[in-house]
Amino acid sequence: MKKGLLFLSSIFFSVVMTAQVTTSTVTMSPSYANQVYFKLATQTSTPFANTLWDIAFYRKSNMSMAIRTNDAKGIATYEASNNLADWATIDVANEANWTRLYNSETIWERGAFDNGSETSSPFGYGWGVYNMATHKVTGTIIFVLKYANNTYKKVKMVEFFGGYTFIYSSWDGTAWSADQTAVVPNTSNPNNNFNYYSLETNAQVVAEPASTDWDLLFTKYMAMQPSDVMYSVTGVLHHPDVQVAENASGASTDLTYSEDINTIGFDWKTLDMATFAYVVDTQKAFFVKLANGTIYKINFLTFAGSSTGVITFNQEDVTAQLGSETFENKVTFGVYPNPSTDKKINLIYEMPSGNSDKNLVTIYSITGAQMYQTTIDSNSGFFSKELDLNFLNSGMYLLKFDSGDYSTTKKIILK
Repeated sequence: MKKGLLFLSSIFFSVVMTAQVTTSTVTMSPSYANQVYFKLATQTSTPFANTLWDIAFYRKSNMSMAIRTNDAKGIATYEASNNLADWATIDVANEANWTRLYNSETIWERGAFDNGSETSSPFGYGWGVYNMATHKVTGTIIFVLKYANNTYKKVKMVEFFGGYTFIYSSWDGTAWSADQTAVVPNTSNPNNNFNYYSLETNAQVVAEPASTDWDLLFTKYMAMQPSDVMYSVTGVLHHPDVQVAENASGASTDLTYSEDINTIGFDWKTLDMATFAYVVDTQKAFFVKLANGTIYKINFLTFAGSSTGVITFNQEDVTAQLGSETFENKVTFGVYPNPSTDKKINLIYEMPSGNSDKNLVTIYSITGAQMYQTTIDSNSGFFSKELDLNFLNSGMYLLKFDSGDYSTTKKIILK
């Protein structure tokens, strides 16, 4: 609203009621046998067995591609050669000389195959080269997939052109089997982000719900450790249209809502080496923003480990509590929680690209005395900034947010 509106009219604003906190349970099954897709709005779990698929092909459009391998199944991906003429002579005895490749843990659209050595700039796509005359990407790399049971399959991409064509063969312990050719068109499963293929059953499979039916994926995946070593972890990746911010326990920080799919990740829990039981940081909160603007706060409660694969967490739709408003300059602003039981509140705001307006937050007593003021920078993105207001007495205050020529006032209660 414009600044010209009467400031004291905010006294008549009602405080948003606290949303209901519900506890959700996800079961990955013993030994994490399932990958589980979860939809927050309906608390719906959709499990798929880890063993269903080997390779996933991104299918959102004919102009974008990605090829991921199944970390949850324990598949290790290698580049065995960048010369297709070596196809017949690939020898598993040379594994030590192959290059290990990994799926990206931050974006869906970069799989292990996409991290191959074919980088003929600007036409290299990791596993192949784009041909400007045919508009096809033609494969140039030989990959080998090593399974947890020490069996092998070699794969070479033929081309991408409205779908994926590839050739593969299995190692029987002494020789490679006859080549098999498969085609996975982008038109398969049009409501999904990826199409999946099993090299063991020689067939396409469905291993993902419709894109509109999930927000979070509970799974095993390869992640970079502090020691700069990739290691298999159990954690949470999020939907490509979701953004997440982490609020570390006890921290007073400015948080950026990230599109990195591992923002929730795996480090909300640690393994107690004395008891070999997992300890969950129940105070660590994640704010999950869906494509429709709904924002959930989640915090994990328990993690049973591989014995049952059971994970519990609290979830709360805080969209209404935020009381978010979007101004004509495209800035969105809200406050959470309200009322606050510990005199700490989060400013949740989104700044559009190119915004240069000055953004100011001021807190007044109900008599109009200024009690606190802080600025918010104009960097584009979705953010959370925690304010510790313990220096104020318990009671009701007025919080005024100014952004350029626009402003809003909210009544807040500190208990």
